[in-house]
Amino acid sequence: MNYDDLADLYDHQYDVYRDDLHFYAGVAERVGGRILEVGAGTGRVTAFLARRGLNVTGLEPSARMIEKGQARAARDGLKLNFVQGDVRSYRHGGHFDLILAPFNALMHLYSLNDQLDALQNIRAHLEPGGPFVFDLYVPHFGKMNTLRHEGETFHAPDGGRTDVFVVQRHDKVKQLITTEYFVDTVDTAGALSRRHFTLTQRYFNRFEVEWLLRCAGFESPRVTGSFQGGPLETTSEVMVFQTRAK
Repeated sequence: MNYDDLADLYDHQYDVYRDDLHFYAGVAERVGGRILEVGAGTGRVTAFLARRGLNVTGLEPSARMIEKGQARAARDGLKLNFVQGDVRSYRHGGHFDLILAPFNALMHLYSLNDQLDALQNIRAHLEPGGPFVFDLYVPHFGKMNTLRHEGETFHAPDGGRTDVFVVQRHDKVKQLITTEYFVDTVDTAGALSRRHFTLTQRYFNRFEVEWLLRCAGFESPRVTGSFQGGPLETTSEVMVFQTRAK
């Protein structure tokens, strides 16, 4: 998935998302040492950890996402360490004490080979016993093949307004959910412009992930249904996995 075209929209949508930040910061502060964040995006989690004095590297395949993240960090007087690369093939000369993959980062691994390549590479970059912590959303979807507005409206300083509409398509056999974004902007003169983006994600169920982790050389994970802990239930919105390299 190439996020270069989606970088601006992504930054607008998730800049204020805070649900996972204190959870990942707590994990990172307990472990300490060298931290790798997989799928760092525009640095939402990376920056939060860096502000706490943690030694974090953000791995991100999209050059545009990194550019956005570095620009925002510079505005905030913060220096972030990004590396452009693919989690399946990334190579580093040493090991990390902790690897994180927040906010559905692994959902861009569409095939079994992609998933195992990524997980085995993550395992290879961890110290023995090193923790690997990540989250995935529980696949609850809205109405398919229907254009809908999900409450995302952005107001520009000049008075312009942007609304985000989505259409989702579900391939149950391949466990793929494809979301088409229609981003409509009305300027102060009333002129309408539209941008269109497509995002495809491979969703998972709990026990599929547990078997993948075992095959890649990890311990059986602790699985919770929220960032605050508690069991995974049918009403849970996220699955949070905490495991260690064998």
